[in-house]
Amino acid sequence: MLKRMAAQPHGNIQQLLVISNGHGEDRVAMRILQVLRQDIPKLSVDALPIVGIGQSYGEQTIPRLVKGKALVSGGFWGREFGRDLQEGFLDLTLQQIRAVRQWSLKDGAVLAVGDIVSLTLAWWSGLPYAFVGTAKSEFYRGSHPPYLRSSVYWPWERWLMTHKRCRGVFPRDRITATTLQRWSIPVFDCGNPMMDDLEPQSELPELPPGCKILLLPGSHAPEVFRNWQLMISAIAGLDTTQQGYVFLGAIAPGIDQLPLQKILVQYGWSTQDNTARPYCQQHQNSLLLVPNGFRDCLSIANIVLAMAGTATEQAVGLGKPVITMPGHGPQFTAKFAAAQAQLLGPSIYHIRTPEELPHMLSAIQEQCRQPQIWLKNGRHRMGLPGASAKIAQALQQCLLNPSSSK
Repeated sequence: MLKRMAAQPHGNIQQLLVISNGHGEDRVAMRILQVLRQDIPKLSVDALPIVGIGQSYGEQTIPRLVKGKALVSGGFWGREFGRDLQEGFLDLTLQQIRAVRQWSLKDGAVLAVGDIVSLTLAWWSGLPYAFVGTAKSEFYRGSHPPYLRSSVYWPWERWLMTHKRCRGVFPRDRITATTLQRWSIPVFDCGNPMMDDLEPQSELPELPPGCKILLLPGSHAPEVFRNWQLMISAIAGLDTTQQGYVFLGAIAPGIDQLPLQKILVQYGWSTQDNTARPYCQQHQNSLLLVPNGFRDCLSIANIVLAMAGTATEQAVGLGKPVITMPGHGPQFTAKFAAAQAQLLGPSIYHIRTPEELPHMLSAIQEQCRQPQIWLKNGRHRMGLPGASAKIAQALQQCLLNPSSSK
């Protein structure tokens, strides 16, 4: 049986374990940690990324309790999950549970970022914990049976939030925070940390004139390659007699570009390999692959074509119109795309097949003269920048130094 240390009600906590379950969740956690480490230089931080290798933590030299693994399913239940089992998913999960057990012998605290998985592990540690909920929002309302629609969070999730060791819950938007305040939950309405740190990092190469369309095929292999093929087949049907388009392929870290380039060649794109013109060409259209350049591409894009999770939400938050279409999963399925459209509202233009793209793109271009609608909706659904600093400040009071708030 796990021997847990008693939660300390007073005194400063100098050791923090961060548990996150996803690439986007890792980055959210890192934004909060960057502020915490500046404010508390002596704070010792360890990380446990549940899905993937936790590259964001590695970039900031934060130790990871378990050597992560890039799951075929990307952490999403579906037909790919069987391959996860074959490649050691259960063993990895047991390693993660044991790692939390060992770490819980310290006099520390736990910060969970993501959903029920990270929240449950935080509770299991036996230590004080806080939860940053990135996966659920009351904007999803309607996805639960009528008798459970008092909140988008299930009763067992709310139980974990009302536990005496739960010191703070940080929902992603105000409407969700207001709903959770109906129960004895220590809710903090600090905003959505997904909208922080989205400023451009560098300048892109000089591009031809034309409407700039950002392509977001996702961040999990091999799904990203299937999504990319759907996108390239969709833009192949565009009429280029009237104008040329400039496509920006924002490629997530760790994704091999060679399969993407092969797909471009299959669809008739002429690849270029010189500094004077680093983009591909097809008729009047141009396409530039930009590894690790999401923020740079997003800042100049007029329209977004997305089959992604967090990146789609960030694009909407910055006032961009986003076209989505379902893939073959495991993440961006028809069900996921429908739920995402419900979350993000009128900024999402959903198509069912690649053949529908030309008509939808024309309709959006006619509305581009009034971008205020998208900007207003994005701010309403996703909030303004600055949430990470607010969450870090609240964590210092409620979790790391609870005696200061008494």
